[in-house]
Amino acid sequence: MIRRYTSTQDLPATLPLFPLSSVLLLPRAQIPLNIFEPRYLDMLDASLRENRLIGMIQPDGVEAASLQDDPTAKPLLYKVGCVGRITSFNELSGDRVLITLTGVARFRVIQELETTTKFRQGKVDFEEFKDDLTPGEGIEDTSRKRLMSVLKQYLETHDLHADWDAINNADDESIVNSLSVISPFGSPEKQALLEAKSLEDRNQMLVALTEIALAQGDTEANPKMQ
Repeated sequence: MIRRYTSTQDLPATLPLFPLSSVLLLPRAQIPLNIFEPRYLDMLDASLRENRLIGMIQPDGVEAASLQDDPTAKPLLYKVGCVGRITSFNELSGDRVLITLTGVARFRVIQELETTTKFRQGKVDFEEFKDDLTPGEGIEDTSRKRLMSVLKQYLETHDLHADWDAINNADDESIVNSLSVISPFGSPEKQALLEAKSLEDRNQMLVALTEIALAQGDTEANPKMQ
């Protein structure tokens, strides 16, 4: 059974924090995660015992790249993340667990907590993003046509294929958030998509980022344009 969260009061004041660069989670979108580090296996166990919630958040800054191979490192974190609920998990060989995380709502980290756990935890606030709990919030203001046009151009440029029947049957929130999640952009761009104030703001940002990527690709392919 998937639990429905109807207000920020249904969400906890503290969350385990899972720092992961260039990984974006958005409300009602899903991401698969392969959990294998001992500290995050501990985090998973704790989450499954309590409320199945994990706070996805990105490390902030160049420091994160230099510390990514250090299991004891605590790089600075962005202040805004998105909490996800574990909606499926599968134990694999070699002490690995494959989970599916379904986005619930964005949060702002108020304070990182001093804990005895190997994984990081934070005091968080959801009030700023309470509209995330309303499916389809802002969907009536979302312009889909331009996004579909630039998506088609991107796929053709990179010789990729998509299930257009599924895309055409999906609502605007699902399309914008799912495309943002799987987009090939770096951490700053993903963070900007996460922090977009409205669905249409995220839609326009996604279009602009894709157009920039296409233009840069054209320039690299045609040196005379530089």
